[in-house]
Amino acid sequence: MNSYTFNDLNKQAIAGSWRDGNGKNRMKNTNPYSLQALGDVQSASADDLDQAYESAHNAQKEWIHINPYQRRDMLLHTAQLLEKREEEITELIIDELGGTRLKAAFEIGLVKDMIKEAATYPLRMDGQILPSPVDGKENRVYRMPVGVVGVISPFNFPFYLSMKSVVTAIGAGNGVVIKPHEDTPVTGGTMIVNLFEESGLPLGLVNAVITEISEIGDRFVSHPLNKVVSFTGSTTVGRKIGELAGKYLKKASLELGGNSALIVLDDADIDYAVSAAVFSRFTHQGQICMSANRIIVHESIKDTFLTKYKEVVSSLTTGDPRDGDTIIGPLINKKQVDTLMEVVNKGIEEGATPYLKGDVDGNVVSPTILTDVKPEMTVANQELFGPVVSVLTFKTDEEAVEVANASDYGLSGAVHTTDVERGAELAKRMETGMIHVNDGTINDEPLVAFGGEKMSGVGRLNGSNSLDAFTTQKWISVQHTKRAFPYS
Repeated sequence: MNSYTFNDLNKQAIAGSWRDGNGKNRMKNTNPYSLQALGDVQSASADDLDQAYESAHNAQKEWIHINPYQRRDMLLHTAQLLEKREEEITELIIDELGGTRLKAAFEIGLVKDMIKEAATYPLRMDGQILPSPVDGKENRVYRMPVGVVGVISPFNFPFYLSMKSVVTAIGAGNGVVIKPHEDTPVTGGTMIVNLFEESGLPLGLVNAVITEISEIGDRFVSHPLNKVVSFTGSTTVGRKIGELAGKYLKKASLELGGNSALIVLDDADIDYAVSAAVFSRFTHQGQICMSANRIIVHESIKDTFLTKYKEVVSSLTTGDPRDGDTIIGPLINKKQVDTLMEVVNKGIEEGATPYLKGDVDGNVVSPTILTDVKPEMTVANQELFGPVVSVLTFKTDEEAVEVANASDYGLSGAVHTTDVERGAELAKRMETGMIHVNDGTINDEPLVAFGGEKMSGVGRLNGSNSLDAFTTQKWISVQHTKRAFPYS
């Protein structure tokens, strides 16, 4: 394809072929802001899914025999193509998921870094020579690709959160089948396949199936050629995938929901903390698993913090994501809007104060700040996937940690203080996979372990963690001298 358009990419990408699926449903792709149709595609059937896995399996055999240096160069070429296609991809992100131009640039930047990291993997498939208690034996341990990886990606950062697993799995020598979210089939799936095909990777090494569970049941996870499943999405669905992975003895990487806390201690730089808190909550309309759902502020600075926080939040422009000045665009669909507003109204019924109350215009929700929130309230215990924030207070450091930990989730977090060691000590006590002192809650870097605790997921990705996730180890021993066996 010479350009990226929805007409070209609203297709199943299976075994090097671009076509409709053989499923029963016609799946619509809709712009969440304008509600304009972006196209539709016939869903993939279970037979289509089988073809995708078989294609990934067969192409992987070709891929793994390409010289590692050549594989590295092909992945680096992918990064170069991404830079060439950046404006086209930006347009697709804006139209398909309502991302602003700022958000699109942020997401594409993350993808570039991840591709460059994954390009090192073909040269990092190292092994070991280990000693043995048996005379004359040499133990060789090889790092091997698992074969085929199944990737299920979400709608909020579909390009990055698909690529995060797809390109690292490829870098480690595997084939891939992607099931993108139904609302983002292009940016989370087919666009990625096209990018790799244009880079010269074997056709069918990466496949995208656009489908629904009603079409394929559990087969995406249970398929015998799928050796690892990588899922990013809700905790509810993640539990189901984890159960299936256990049932079929698959390795699973699960990055699930969050309810991150940003703590502002009494000695914090308030203006800086406000800036970090606004970024941490309202980037991409709050539709990020790492977003700061809860701002936990020392009671002595609460009033000052809230005054400044509300002033900044009130200035955020909402509306059309195509407008370069827009900060808050639409939520992905009406269902998300309705769910979010139900939680907001429930919070107010339970005693939270609407310090700033947002309006709803189509799928665009303007910011809401809820104060007087208590840890036991519904609004403090659910992931708020939208531009709504809960503000809680505390008196002591111990209480701050207690309030932050009063959640079933544990993905990200932040602590603001002028005493970084005080912040680091608090961070150690917070039950979360990632936490940042004097920074926002939204951080993801290609070399650093990414993942959550509790209901926020299982496993870690990025850097050597991704290499471990998508490879296995094989022990080959060589007996150089004859061994004395019993019974002979």
